[in-house]
Amino acid sequence: MIIRAKVVATMDGPPIENGAVAVSGERLVDVGKFSDVAKKYSSVETVDLGEQILLPGLINAHCHLDYTCLRGKIPSQKSFTDWIHAINAAKAKLSLDDYVASINEGFAEAKRFGTTTIANLTAFPKLISQINEPIRTWWFAELIDVRDPRQANELVDSVVEHLKSRPCWGFAPHAPFTASADLYRRSEEIARRENVLLTTHLAESREEMAMFRDATGELYDFLKKIGRDMNDCGRRTPLQWVLQDTASPARIRPYLLVHLNELAGNDFKLLKETATIDSIVHCPRSHNYFGHSSFEFERLRELGFNICLGTDSLASNDDLSLFAEMRAFQKEFPDVSPHETLKMVTVNPALALRQENALGKIRAGFVADLIAVSLVSPTSVFQGLIDFEESVSWTMIGGIAQKAV
Repeated sequence: MIIRAKVVATMDGPPIENGAVAVSGERLVDVGKFSDVAKKYSSVETVDLGEQILLPGLINAHCHLDYTCLRGKIPSQKSFTDWIHAINAAKAKLSLDDYVASINEGFAEAKRFGTTTIANLTAFPKLISQINEPIRTWWFAELIDVRDPRQANELVDSVVEHLKSRPCWGFAPHAPFTASADLYRRSEEIARRENVLLTTHLAESREEMAMFRDATGELYDFLKKIGRDMNDCGRRTPLQWVLQDTASPARIRPYLLVHLNELAGNDFKLLKETATIDSIVHCPRSHNYFGHSSFEFERLRELGFNICLGTDSLASNDDLSLFAEMRAFQKEFPDVSPHETLKMVTVNPALALRQENALGKIRAGFVADLIAVSLVSPTSVFQGLIDFEESVSWTMIGGIAQKAV
């Protein structure tokens, strides 16, 4: 089929006025001016999207759909540790059926806001077989062994059978304060063997920094109380812990690092020297919810890192709209161009997921994952896209067009 729109924002060059794409099967086979594409495929059905902008489907680089049902249930807390107590108390009331419903609700919401690909962390890989995901999904098993690090190998191995039922998956050792060095190493070992991805939360809060660098603070006290071995604290930053304590002879790339809010001066030197990590995920509205230290976007960009945006979970956010994340990012970094901001939910996360030749752009040969939105600003296509605040009315995933429910 041919799909025509007032503007085609390819993310692969300037926007195309009165543009069109040709789709065959699940792939894009042509893109250009409508008149040119129509001549080549004159006998093909044409879908006219009218005055809308056609763009690549958005990619959410970090989310926890498990917790969609916790929207509005956890008010802002005095500390990050208090929030951990609050979410643990809320989770204790949930059944497995609640989690299935929560994940399904989250998928529907993400799709409604134009997300066609999502990197989703789940604490319950065994539930994946019960989910029929409506969008392209990377499933990451969120792994925690803080109470029993002796079981690291068994924990990683036990989730593989649930993950391998899906085409796109990986491991998510939760964070340095909840996942042992052995858990990180085993996750890397199996990820290397299976050629899958890794992600982790890192340097998220001031309390995490205080715990590892100074062996003090609420998080330190809480984890010591529940039995975590704290001998690795008091000497290094969280980043240094990950790069030094979990180092293996053949570290793999890419590692999607989530947050990186708390970095010391030596951390930037270490980041500059290492070639093991190249993608970072910032979650602007979750960041604001917690009141974390400023995200060092400019310095990380200057170091050459691939920076993406994510929504995080609804235990610390209002909805799963990446349009809203882009607007929050613009308030934080007004000097970043709208085009670069839009790349952080299209081109950049496609690269982070090793899909730079398939997703994130409208280009011949790429997967036909597309969305169409109303033209908000007639003077700036990219800013107009970021300013879009409604539900997306038309979506195509893998060449199959779907109207909003």
